[in-house]
Amino acid sequence: MTTTVMDKYDSKVLAKRAVKDAFLKLKPKDQAKNPVMLMVFISAIMTAILFLLSLVGIADQQPGFILAISIILWLTVLFANFAEALAEGRGKAQADSLRAAKRDVAAHKLNEGLLAKGAHEEDAARFFLVNSEEVNSATLKKKDLFFVAAGEQIPADGEIVMGAASVDESAITGESAPVIRESGGDRSAVTGGTTVLSDWIVVRVTADAGHSFLDQMISMVESASRKKTPNEIALEILLVALTIVFLIVAISLFTFSSFSSGLSEMANPTTITSLVALFVCLAPTTIGALLSAIGIAGMSRLNKANVLAMSGRAVEAAGDVDVLLLDKTGTITLGNRQASEFIPVDGATEKELADAAQLASLTDETPEGRSIVVLAKERFNIRERELEGSGMVSIPFTAATRMSGVDFEGHEIRKGAADAVKDYVESHGGEYSAECQSQVEAISRSGGTPLLVARDHRIVGVVHLKDIVKQGIKENFASLRKMGIKTIMITGDNPMTAAAIAAEAGVDDFLAEATPESKLETIRRYQAEGHMVAMTGDGTNDAPALAQADVAVAMNSGTQAAKEAGNMVDLDSSPTKLIDVVMIGKQLLMTRGSLTTFSIANDVAKYFAIIPALFAPLYPQLDALNIMRLANPETAILSAIIYNALIIVALIPLALKGVKYREASSQSLLSRNLLVYGLGGIILPFVAIKAIDMLLVLCGMA
Repeated sequence: MTTTVMDKYDSKVLAKRAVKDAFLKLKPKDQAKNPVMLMVFISAIMTAILFLLSLVGIADQQPGFILAISIILWLTVLFANFAEALAEGRGKAQADSLRAAKRDVAAHKLNEGLLAKGAHEEDAARFFLVNSEEVNSATLKKKDLFFVAAGEQIPADGEIVMGAASVDESAITGESAPVIRESGGDRSAVTGGTTVLSDWIVVRVTADAGHSFLDQMISMVESASRKKTPNEIALEILLVALTIVFLIVAISLFTFSSFSSGLSEMANPTTITSLVALFVCLAPTTIGALLSAIGIAGMSRLNKANVLAMSGRAVEAAGDVDVLLLDKTGTITLGNRQASEFIPVDGATEKELADAAQLASLTDETPEGRSIVVLAKERFNIRERELEGSGMVSIPFTAATRMSGVDFEGHEIRKGAADAVKDYVESHGGEYSAECQSQVEAISRSGGTPLLVARDHRIVGVVHLKDIVKQGIKENFASLRKMGIKTIMITGDNPMTAAAIAAEAGVDDFLAEATPESKLETIRRYQAEGHMVAMTGDGTNDAPALAQADVAVAMNSGTQAAKEAGNMVDLDSSPTKLIDVVMIGKQLLMTRGSLTTFSIANDVAKYFAIIPALFAPLYPQLDALNIMRLANPETAILSAIIYNALIIVALIPLALKGVKYREASSQSLLSRNLLVYGLGGIILPFVAIKAIDMLLVLCGMA
C-alpha cells in the first residue's frame, strides 16, 4: 500500500496536541462559532459563579452539588473542544508534512527569446543551462520560463513547453514510482517541490509564489480554512432552534414550579443549578459537540485517499451525487486492447493462425502485440522463438501501411487493420472471402477490433482484440446502482463499440463519440432534471465539463486548465478514484445523520431521568414516570449530566472514523439508521444513567 504524505502523523502526538488545543479553544471567540456549545459554555460559567456564591452563604443548593455540576459542564465543553481539536490535528499534521516538502531552491530562469534558439541547438540542455540566470524560486512569477535538469527540484508549478523527463512526485503523492512528464498533451503539468530524475525540461510558471499547488494543499488541509457546508449550516440552525426551545422550556418550568410551590406553601424544589443541568441535558449537545469534528474528519479521510478537496462543499456534494460520468479508458477498461480469440477462416486451423500471429508479433512491443504472444502460448503452448541467426526480417508498423509482420524462412506474414490487409492480399493476387468479411463485421458489432493475419498473401484468420473490462468493476457499478447512482460511460468510440462495452461493464448508459461540447451538454441536461453530477478528467478539453459538474475530480497529472476547473484534485491520478470520492462523501452524510439521530433519541431517556426527579415533590403523579427508580433528585441530575458528557467522548472515534459505509438504497439506510441509532439512542441512556446512579449511591452520594 502506498504511504502518502497524508499518513505521516503519530496518534499520541495528535492526542497531546488536541488536549492542549481543547483548553486554548475555551476563548469566547472560539466558543461563539458553535452556538449549541456556547450555551453549555455559558452554563458552565454560571454554575462556577453559583459555586463561588455558595462559599459565602449565597446558594440555592449544597456547594458540593453545584461544584460537581460545574465541573461536569466544563468537562463537557472540553470534550467537545477535544473532538474538534483532534480532527483538526490531522489537518495540521498533514500541513506540517507538506511544508517540509516546500522550500525555496535555486531556479534557472530563461528569457523568452532563448526558447526558439534552444530548439535548434544540438545540445539544447547545455545551451539552456549556460544561458540561464540563477534566481531564488520565490522570485519566479507567472509566465516566467525556467530550465530544470536531472537531479534538480522543480522550483514552481508550471506547464512543460519543451522536453520530457522522468519526475519523482513522492513528495506530493507519496508514490515512489516516477512518472513521465512531457510537453504537449495532457501530461505536461508539473508541481513545485517534485524532482526531475532524468533528462531535462523547460517549464512556464503557472502560479505566482505563495499561490502554488503545494500552497493550496497546505491551506486546504489546515482545518482552520474549512468553511461550513450548506447542509451543515442548515443542521446547525435546527440545533440552535432546538436549543432555544429547550431554553424556553427550562425557564417556563422554573416559573411553573415557583407558582406551584407558592400555592402549596412548599419550598421550590427546582433551583437555578438543577434547571441549568436540565437545559444542558435536553439541548442537542451530543451532535452539537461533534458536528464540526465530523465535517473536518470527512475532509481528512479524503486527504488520506490522496484527494485534495478545494472546499468542504465539494466533499458534501459528493455524498449527494446520483449521476457519475466515467471515462472508459483506464477507468472501466484496462486501457489497452488485448487479444482474446483466434478465429481461423478459409480452411485454416486455429493453431496455424496462432502460430502466424505469434511470429508477426515477436518484435511488436505494443500491449496488443504482447497480448497476442501470450494468448498463443496459453492456447497452444507456442513459445517465443530465437530471432538471432534465424534470418527473420521484422516489418515495422507504419501509419501508411497500417500493418506489421515478418519475412521468415521464405514466408511473408502480415497482421494489421482489416482494410489494409485486404488491400495487401488482393494486390498480390489473394482473395478476401465473404467468410472473412462476416467475421470482421461480427467482431466490430461486438465492440472489438478485428486484426487480420495473412501468410504468403492468404488470409488465415482474424485476431479478436477487445477492451478488457476491469475485474470487479461490474460489481462496483451494481453497488452504485443500489445506492440510486446512475453510471454513464464516456468514450470516443463509435456507438456500436460503446454499447458492447457498456453492456459488458454493466453501466447504465453511455456517451459515444464524446466531444467537449457533448460532455458539457450531458451534464447540464442532468442538472436541469435535478441531479447532482460528478465526473473526472485530465485534459484541457475536459475543463468546460469539469467546471460545470457538481463534483469535478481533476487528475494531478493532467493539464493546469483541468486542475483549475475541478473542485478536487486526485494526487494519484487514478480515474477510478471518483468512486472512492462518492463513497467518502456518502459516509460523511451517513455519519452526520446517524449521530444526529442518536443525539435526539438520547433526550428521551434524559426526560425520564431529570423531570420526574425534579417535579415529583410538587406533582406526585410524575413519580410514575420515574421508571428508572433513580435514588434522589441530586443523583438523577448528576447521572444524566455525567452521561451527557461521557457520551461525547465515547462517540469521538465514530465521528472521526465515520459510520461504516454500506451499499444500500436510501430507504434501507434510513430504516437501519432509525433502528440502530434511533432505538439504540433511546435504550443506551436508560441503561447508562441507571448504572451511573447506582455507582453514585455506592460512592455515598445518595
